Amino acid sequence: MKTSKPARRSLVEAQASVAGESLATGRRRTERAVLVAVEFSGARRKLTSAAAQARKAAAVLAAGAEGLPDEEEWASLEPADAQNADLDFDASLTEFEELARSADAEIAATLVQRRPRPDAATLVGQGKLDEIAGVVASTHADLVLFDHDLTPSQLRNLESKLDTRVIDRTQLILDIFARHARTREGQLQVELAQLEYQLPRLAGRGKMMSQLGGGIGTRGPGETKLETDRRKINLRIDHVKEQLESVRRIRRQQRQRREAVPVPVVALVGYTNAGKSTLFNALTEAGVLESSRMFATLDPKLRQLQLPSRRKVLLSDTVGFIRNLPHTLVTSFRATLEEVERAELLLHVRDASSTMLEEQKVQVEQVLGELDVEDKPVIEVMNKIDLVEEQDRDLLAGKGGVLVSGLTREGLKELLEAIDSGLVADPVIQMELRLPQSEGAVLSALEAGAILTEKRFEGNLAYLTARGPASLLNRYRRFYVRQRSESFAQPGSAQRS
Repeated sequence: MKTSKPARRSLVEAQASVAGESLATGRRRTERAVLVAVEFSGARRKLTSAAAQARKAAAVLAAGAEGLPDEEEWASLEPADAQNADLDFDASLTEFEELARSADAEIAATLVQRRPRPDAATLVGQGKLDEIAGVVASTHADLVLFDHDLTPSQLRNLESKLDTRVIDRTQLILDIFARHARTREGQLQVELAQLEYQLPRLAGRGKMMSQLGGGIGTRGPGETKLETDRRKINLRIDHVKEQLESVRRIRRQQRQRREAVPVPVVALVGYTNAGKSTLFNALTEAGVLESSRMFATLDPKLRQLQLPSRRKVLLSDTVGFIRNLPHTLVTSFRATLEEVERAELLLHVRDASSTMLEEQKVQVEQVLGELDVEDKPVIEVMNKIDLVEEQDRDLLAGKGGVLVSGLTREGLKELLEAIDSGLVADPVIQMELRLPQSEGAVLSALEAGAILTEKRFEGNLAYLTARGPASLLNRYRRFYVRQRSESFAQPGSAQRS
């Protein structure tokens, strides 16, 4: 009788993984992994063809009165897109290898296959499958990682033929999330995503699945372990959702208390490993974990930040996004990403040194679209400019956004001014005040929270020209002489994504 594969983890083992007793602990030995990346040329041809058509349309618009490009120029447009596709695939492969390292895997070998379309049974072809099996045997690998999502049947077929554990892209990302979950909320969100991923992948079909029934031919051996696991997983999913709803309720209460004293929220969003946490520390001195590993930040952080106008905002550091981010993660992490939904302004932090700069922007915007926040004002922050050549900086500056380095703190002043100009709530106003010198507490509050451009004393009266947040200055309207509202215009104003 054939024994089950070690990859068939029970429900208890899956829950132990989330609780920190298995994959999330790092107490196990480093596992050797064979990486498999697959590129489907059929999808690639569609992509490059669409890109070529876009380039041709742009060429027609740019030609204007000078006429259309000739046939040689038309032909030159297509190969460039094919080369870009190769570059994109190489960059994606590098990203996949970094994902494996973030899961503390030792890369034994990396295999690549290009084929027109996926194999319905095993994703890769039979020849490549034999090659993978040979590499696994020769390198004594513990598991095989696929840079692609696998269907339940593909997963079962691959494990059967390779005789080792097989993990797809989504399962790998879930494992990294489980490692980095520190708070109870983060652990719950990872557990929910893992359980929803595991549910359709429980193995077992046929006679042993039968339940007790009524009538001839419907009587079986009763509820099997598979059905018991399914029932337990569904019950656990419901329980975790209830706990997460309690978390959301607590967050709503905390937010209501914050909104009683209105402080705008500014959220950092961006691709994973774009340097959000380093920039967050540079702006707030928070001292959160900075790491080159992917998804080092999982639990959200909120810190107060004072802007040049003396306005105060709450800066939120959030989990990074990635190409093909599993939808279950977006759903499970709704509680964490609520700060993004409630934010008045988004800072899209981009890795200016990345070769995948534009593709990463598209991926982030897709996730923002899933969260229904794509219409919020966005400031693009080109981070890591200390790694960019001087001539390339000029090109980046021409695209708009703010150039900064969270590591060297270059450009932080310009970024703060851009945030100041991008905020609409609690606008900056200018007010001329006349108050008795005996109102020392009022004068101290204005000096701490606003910019005093003029101040003079006549007899027992103090005359001030103050510029600061409306929430502060409006408290002292009884002293105003006249008030003038103004937009705090600074370079790098917010754009609509």
